[in-house]
Amino acid sequence: MIEASVLVVGAGAIGGVTAAKMEGRLRRVSVLDANKEHVEMMRDPGLLLDELGEERYVRLDAHADPSDLEGTFGFALVTLKAPHLESALGPLVERGLARTFVSLGNGLVQDRIAAIVGDENLVVGTVEWGATNLGAGHLAQTTLAPFVIGEPEGSTKERTRLLAEVLETVAEVRITENISGQVWSKLLVNSAFSGLGAVSGLLYSEVVADPDGREAALAVWREGYDVGVAQRITMDEVLGVPADSLVVRGPEDRQRADEALEVAMGYAGATKASMLQDLERGAKTEVDVINGGVVRKGREYGVQTPLNARVVELMHSMEQGERRPGRDTLEELRTLAG
Repeated sequence: MIEASVLVVGAGAIGGVTAAKMEGRLRRVSVLDANKEHVEMMRDPGLLLDELGEERYVRLDAHADPSDLEGTFGFALVTLKAPHLESALGPLVERGLARTFVSLGNGLVQDRIAAIVGDENLVVGTVEWGATNLGAGHLAQTTLAPFVIGEPEGSTKERTRLLAEVLETVAEVRITENISGQVWSKLLVNSAFSGLGAVSGLLYSEVVADPDGREAALAVWREGYDVGVAQRITMDEVLGVPADSLVVRGPEDRQRADEALEVAMGYAGATKASMLQDLERGAKTEVDVINGGVVRKGREYGVQTPLNARVVELMHSMEQGERRPGRDTLEELRTLAG
């Protein structure tokens, strides 16, 4: 039993699976989620967790109202979707419910979280493993891969090491002193594979197996990589490969990229994009902080990002019900890539 107390803020696919796997291994694990039906089912009969094909029920101390929480948690793990950050985190800060907040969401949201909780109270992380929301009270972990965590200013602290010990109850953990590089590398994963998986309706591995999808994903990745270089970010390894191994500028880069894709899909191929899960349940996606984040930074640094911009447009049309996910989007994006 690890002497640590954790509040998981947002019990969607990643947050809910994390809480369930921590339960019983830490001194205290609580969950805060706005979906009351989901909360009630997590309490009784318990969250139905499908862990790589093996199912079990895990009863959780779950709440829909932060006023029901007592005491101060050592860590608040923030796995919320971007649109809900301010409304959910504000009350936690006001009540002093957590000493350290850990950003574990997708996209460029770290500065927003820091503005709410305070720079000194934030540790940044990324999640490379995948999970799927199967409905209220039912979640599945679909792939195995690590958490990566680090302090915003770089140097590892005692709290970083304790957080790693806490997260190791769920998955492998890698501590980096280049968390900004890790965040951008993970953004490349989300923009290329989650973005294309969402607009096509396919798993990551299915996007890569489709000839149009493979070329479009590599082109989206290259755009984001070039934006990272323009910012002078030293990109971190992600999904077991260096970020530059998926940058294709000519035929001489093809074999290296194909080999890197095989490694990356070994980690994440079975992942169903969280943005696709959002589309399927009629929720707003995080495309504006994922592909839109690449576009925004590209504009700021003078790098053209037409494919990422088109993914944003496609996703918005799908959010509004004007278009449905399909493979035709991959052909369109490959054509745009030239």
